[in-house]
Amino acid sequence: MATPRLSASLLLRASRSSIPCAARQFRALPSRAARVVLPAVKQQPSYSRFYSQESPAASKIYAFDDVKALVEKPDPNRILIDTREPAELQATGTIPGALNIPITSQPDSFFITAEEFEDRFGFDRPGKDQEVVFYCKAGVRSRAAAELAKQAGWGKVGEYQGSWLDWEKNGGVKENGR
Repeated sequence: MATPRLSASLLLRASRSSIPCAARQFRALPSRAARVVLPAVKQQPSYSRFYSQESPAASKIYAFDDVKALVEKPDPNRILIDTREPAELQATGTIPGALNIPITSQPDSFFITAEEFEDRFGFDRPGKDQEVVFYCKAGVRSRAAAELAKQAGWGKVGEYQGSWLDWEKNGGVKENGR
């Protein structure tokens, strides 16, 4: 009996995140089914540096207490940036002192000139010596913003992975949306 293989076209259509799910489905086949051999998929080198916490380019991860300390004792060398859209900020509020760069509607923000950045957002683009700490609602957009900031050469980058949901759950002080 021939050993079935997962077709190359199926692998090409599958996203990175769905491949492990597809592999689990094939492992769950009844014992009478032939063993499925998944071909080795070479991971792109660029992906590994984004998802490895040991990478020199990895973001510093912030927890609730770290962000709370930053709010209570602001540091000009650390800037808290909310990546949610303005309507979300008005509906829920923000972490006090946070600046807003809406990543979904303005993903090019990290690659524009300093003058255009200031015209668009009303504050200076962070310098390479400053650390920027991104947050959003649940941590997805903040991760994307952190990666874009690193690609654009923005010095130190941090992520508050728990983001707004964690801040609210832990009773963090909120400021009215701008």
